[in-house]
Amino acid sequence: MTETPTRCGFIAIIGAPNAGKSTLVNALVGAKVTIVSHKVQTTRALVRGIVTEGAAQIVLVDTPGLFAPKRRLDRAMVTAAWGGAADADRVLLLIDARRGIDEVVEAILDKLADIRQPVDLVLNKVDLIEPRKLLDLAAALAARARFDRTFMISALTGSGVADLRKHLAETVPAGPWHYPEDEISDLPARMLASEITREKLYKRLNDELPYDSTVETDSYQERKDGSIRIEQTIYVVREGQRKIMLGKGGETIKAISTAAREELSKLFEVPVHLFLFVKVRENWGNEPERYQRMGLDFPKGQ
Repeated sequence: MTETPTRCGFIAIIGAPNAGKSTLVNALVGAKVTIVSHKVQTTRALVRGIVTEGAAQIVLVDTPGLFAPKRRLDRAMVTAAWGGAADADRVLLLIDARRGIDEVVEAILDKLADIRQPVDLVLNKVDLIEPRKLLDLAAALAARARFDRTFMISALTGSGVADLRKHLAETVPAGPWHYPEDEISDLPARMLASEITREKLYKRLNDELPYDSTVETDSYQERKDGSIRIEQTIYVVREGQRKIMLGKGGETIKAISTAAREELSKLFEVPVHLFLFVKVRENWGNEPERYQRMGLDFPKGQ
């Protein structure tokens, strides 16, 4: 009996902030591997989700949103996104169909000509736009760049996601798998724990949360009773931000800790003991080691 040849490839998902990249990665994987938030730029590093579809293994690279960088962290994130696209076997350009072709998408389209890999166009949130406007948008984008295929999906509801997954499985290169069959992400547990807590910060504080904050896992211990003990530090740049994070009587940080602990317990399928600390570190955004912990290269210059 002849075995079916295996296929494996890296697919970079690029697009503007809040286009739905993280939601799409989670939908394709069928499990949560990257955080989702309405706040822009929640994805900072290159997060990989792993999909097994028949004899194919699809390694999804969820890149930071592409935008005009203003700060050092912004530059690091945008560089990582374009670097992820350049290193992939295929690229998905994800467009929020409601927003259409705005200034950010225009800039992405201009630079797309530098990408040598095959590019598929994915129009997201199509359930929120009239069919005629959707067809006009698809035509306008097709006139601006060459796409192998166009897919119309809703990453949130799952509509059209199965067809996209099947297409990716058929088009990734022939070759051996890079990961075990049951693995869904190569994100280290320490970093995934930091990301989950960061997501809970965004959901709890929304616009109150300073963008220039980060979460680091200082200690990750698997205990003899099967539980996991995690200590994390949330870094902010001003004392006022620390007070917001703590809340009156510590109620805000307690709520964030509870939400993160519950999700981590479900994710790791064992009890999790989570301890959060909030510290002021004025210049963390200029410290190379902070970027290394986020999986980003430290940009030179200001």
